[in-house]
Amino acid sequence: MEMTRDVARESLQREVLIALGLSIGAAVALGFSRFAYALLLPPMRETLGLTYVEAGALNTANAVGYIFGSLAAALSARRWGAKRPFQLGFLVSALILALSAAASDFRMLFLLRTIGGVSTAFAFILGAALAGAICPGSSAERKGFLVGLYVAGSSLGIVVSGIAVPFALQEGAQGWREGWVILGCLALLGAVPAALAARSVPAPAKGASAMLGLAEFRRLTPAILGYGLFGAGYVGWMTFIIALLRDQGASGGQTATFWIVLGLTSTISTLLWGRVLAQLPGGRGPALIFFITMLGTLPVLIQPGLFSAFLSAVVFGSSFMAGPAAVTILAQRQLPASALTAAVALLTVAFALGQSIGPILAGTITDMTGQVAAGLWASPALLGLAAIVSLFQRRAG
Repeated sequence: MEMTRDVARESLQREVLIALGLSIGAAVALGFSRFAYALLLPPMRETLGLTYVEAGALNTANAVGYIFGSLAAALSARRWGAKRPFQLGFLVSALILALSAAASDFRMLFLLRTIGGVSTAFAFILGAALAGAICPGSSAERKGFLVGLYVAGSSLGIVVSGIAVPFALQEGAQGWREGWVILGCLALLGAVPAALAARSVPAPAKGASAMLGLAEFRRLTPAILGYGLFGAGYVGWMTFIIALLRDQGASGGQTATFWIVLGLTSTISTLLWGRVLAQLPGGRGPALIFFITMLGTLPVLIQPGLFSAFLSAVVFGSSFMAGPAAVTILAQRQLPASALTAAVALLTVAFALGQSIGPILAGTITDMTGQVAAGLWASPALLGLAAIVSLFQRRAG
């Protein structure tokens, strides 16, 4: 009996280490490539003379690249397995981060953000598929915990960027270039442990379905629509929240602290959400996450000030990165394992479509009204709608 417990403990420890290694991919794909952009955006706007629409378009370019990468990731996993394409996507993402420092105008940044969107889709989607395959045959709670651990890497990436980027900006607005270099170097340092983790996943990575059948697509339709609306709502807020805080008079140190609090809250809560989401049937898990995320956008919009900002950081941070975990767990429950990579890819396409709309919408409203807060009010509206749509997702079976 004791030997059985020891074996089970060693097995869990090994699975946790694999999930942690894979989570570096999530940190690079989202924490560095997507979210750190918000920290670097104000000095980039200042030195390059970008409008808010152009600033939003750069994140839209990243999201459009993510769409193509999502489709290509599913096809590549079918032909070559998930492990090698995951590693390639990771390396390209790290290089794009570093190369962003050399961009001299909007067009060059647009190209780099688009390519980075493709590569980060490979890293995140295939990393999620590998995380879901760490312990085939285990309980839903255990799978949910490991997927949550993987997704928490994105939140940890937010914390790391919240420390690294302000350090680069100490010497002024031109420090945004150094910020991209630091993020790229940090990403490259994680390439080896991420590759080792991918190779350690026991499940075979080839032969997965590249596309969902019509019946499977119909089964996931509410989740797909809800996740797309969630992507539009949360990324618009994340893109311009630092600009809003600066507009409200927050200092560089205060915005950095806000970002770190958001990331730390997200890291801790994402680990806890995995087990909770595994217990919620149908679309209740995603709906709950989307609703709490909506609540998190409101304090800083309703009442400007540091207290409201940090309240938003805690509430928003406690939920937004649980969104990918929620839909991944839902897909695991709704579909056979052979369709998981295709399902995650399709959900991510919807997510990326939403993310391509959110920043442009927020930027356009901001440029039209001259108020950053006005553009960000689109976020709670989209997030509330995402929660409602997700409730129409039926239970598995």
